[in-house]
Amino acid sequence: MRKEEIISALSRWNFWTGKLEIGKERSQLQQGMKYLGSKSNKIIVISGVRRSGKTVLTRQIVNHLIEEGQDVLSTLIINFEEPLFSEELDLKFLQNTYDAYIEIMQPSMQPVVILDEIQEIPKWEKFVRSLQERNEARIIVTGSSSALMSGEFSTVLTGRTLEISMLPLSFKEMLDFYGMELSTPRDMILKKDEIMRNLGIYEEFGGFPEVVIETDDELKFTIIRMIYEDILFKDIVKRWSIRKIDKLEFLGAYYLTNISSPITFSKISKFLKIPVKTVESYSKYLEASNLIFFIKRFSFSLKEQENSPRKVYSIDTGLANSAGFRFQVNHGKFIENTVAAQLLRKKLDNPLIDVYYWKDYQHREVDFVLKEGLKVKQLIQVCYDIDDPDTKERELKAIEKASKELECDNLLVITWDYEGEEEYKEKRIEYTPLWKWLLN
Repeated sequence: MRKEEIISALSRWNFWTGKLEIGKERSQLQQGMKYLGSKSNKIIVISGVRRSGKTVLTRQIVNHLIEEGQDVLSTLIINFEEPLFSEELDLKFLQNTYDAYIEIMQPSMQPVVILDEIQEIPKWEKFVRSLQERNEARIIVTGSSSALMSGEFSTVLTGRTLEISMLPLSFKEMLDFYGMELSTPRDMILKKDEIMRNLGIYEEFGGFPEVVIETDDELKFTIIRMIYEDILFKDIVKRWSIRKIDKLEFLGAYYLTNISSPITFSKISKFLKIPVKTVESYSKYLEASNLIFFIKRFSFSLKEQENSPRKVYSIDTGLANSAGFRFQVNHGKFIENTVAAQLLRKKLDNPLIDVYYWKDYQHREVDFVLKEGLKVKQLIQVCYDIDDPDTKERELKAIEKASKELECDNLLVITWDYEGEEEYKEKRIEYTPLWKWLLN
């Protein structure tokens, strides 16, 4: 492409001729601005599951920079999923595109360069590193986690990056998208019925931004299904050159059908009739693409942690509803998955936090063990309906036993809508509704 053609194609992705749609501000915006303002000139990496809002976040960052005085022509966004670029995606094209920008747009300040969906360019790391070493630009790259975890990336850019992880909207972010004001405890009391209705919607459709703003339920599921297939075929099959596509599809559907359940690779390999190593590899790809994530069993032995069954969760309950196979909804499994995804957000905010589940030889189980540093900080049990006395006794026995073994007295039971506190065998148990826990 000629330089003029490149700039013409880029103009629709940039603020050069007018303002672009920037959507609702995400919480990661402040983090991005803070990283850009640091004197270290690190490369900012925005990674995460497809359609979680990475591109919109970069626009929000650029918009804020312009409002703070950055020359609009000193900003460059290159989206490598631009159809006009599809025939020419290589390192030479990347360099030619940047050269065309410098020559024609003539930035008056150190430019901020955003390389969106950078995984489309082989060996992009070399260009980015060269630009950074010359301190020629401030650089932001975005892409799926699976693409940004390659050996080349981690080797060439070790110690040069700051990462921002993007997930689908949290429940609080979803309510923000709906314009629900919850600035005081009184708001939460007065709007509880509306909050609960929206929580039901969140459980069913999840938090992908374009799903949240869609009003038609059938279209919501269509969008979710498209996101699922894009993750499967663009982020995994294409990225890792998968040959046994039917096995990968089955494994993805199996995990989304069995959210909040323990799994072992050896058992899966038997009914899939493929080697354990293949199951392990495919599972790693599904996790790297942020479709699913695993939580390990707590043990003081690392070997036992690795050899014990893991519990599998979906990054988004809408994905589990759309791509999983079920005849009826197990509300307990779904609220446990919602809690797991929220704990993952906490872990991304605080890398010192580790999340496990606990199980003893008598099969007593606690859903979540939160460890921070060397100490277990909290035990969380998830119970949809605490009214059944047998269920309640089972859950409390398990959390009381784990409390003694792990020397932790911060005990929480998350329910659908029950709130209270009680003593159980000299242990104080706090009950809180899911909606209140998510909003706090």
